[in-house]
Amino acid sequence: MTGTDDGREAYAAERAELARLLPPAPGTDLPPGRHEHHRERLMNLIDDDTARARDRARERADRPDRSRLLRPSFLAPATALAVAGALVLGYAAQNGGGPADTGDTRSVSQVLLRISDAAGKGEALPVRDDQFLYTRGTGRDVDLTSGKAVIGPLEESESWYSQKPGPQKKLGLIRQGGDTLPINAELGDSEGTRPGLNRPTYRWLATLPTDPRQLLDYFDEITPKFEGEDRDQALFESIGGLVGHALLPPDTAAGLFEAVALIPGVTRTPDAVDALGRKGVGIARDDERSGVRTEWVFDPEDLSYLGWSSHLTRDTEYGKKGDFLGDSARIETAVVDKAGVRPRN
Repeated sequence: MTGTDDGREAYAAERAELARLLPPAPGTDLPPGRHEHHRERLMNLIDDDTARARDRARERADRPDRSRLLRPSFLAPATALAVAGALVLGYAAQNGGGPADTGDTRSVSQVLLRISDAAGKGEALPVRDDQFLYTRGTGRDVDLTSGKAVIGPLEESESWYSQKPGPQKKLGLIRQGGDTLPINAELGDSEGTRPGLNRPTYRWLATLPTDPRQLLDYFDEITPKFEGEDRDQALFESIGGLVGHALLPPDTAAGLFEAVALIPGVTRTPDAVDALGRKGVGIARDDERSGVRTEWVFDPEDLSYLGWSSHLTRDTEYGKKGDFLGDSARIETAVVDKAGVRPRN
């Protein structure tokens, strides 16, 4: 095999890896698979600079693998899906408890159980198969085309997701930057995308097991596996895609948060803030392989989901330790009868 062939294969592998791991556009707060058009746009830009990319691939062959950014939860969910003790004081007092501990696994589990309890008390909405899930959110994109993480401006967007059962080729609409575009089936789904992890309809979510261990085992089965990944982080991100980007039946939501409490490495973080600057309770996990921390933010009063944020936990070629990597905020979620129509207030 020639050096040119080696470079071409290395570049192809690099491109595929970037496409998989690139943080999605956070504005819509949708499941990870729902941003293929954003990623494809970026991949086309990368293809325009093929020669330089091949040179970098050959150089990389002479040094250790670099750290790669992983998809923040969300928007993604996602997402998708770490708590400051002071922020949960109000909720603990309402439930006869005291302040949470200051960093051990037990206190993290206690807070997740509180979030689970609050989610389980939510209202089960009547969602018909002919309706659409409407989500309005805002967030900042991460652009990696320069080789560095460049944060874009805060941008609001709206989405409408079909709740139809069975495989669908037209999944809904997305409106962002003045443009309204169709959401098509996932890449590779020639017969349409079925309800599931990348298309979490309310009906599908209601069929998930509610026992935390069974739920975590099921997510381990349906979450794609990639060589060299941190499997616990993959499960955290997979659940985060639903926590942040879907309308959840109360029993399902409660089970998801209890399942997160079973994932090793989940921590509490102080000063959790979403894209709108709303401070809240933070649940996070560090991916040691990529050097990225993904953090979910919850309202300190009612423990409802607010958004996510992400930053580097060590120096990488994308940026320095502590550098911001994007965020999102969920503004409104509702069920509507027609795609493109906003809910009535």
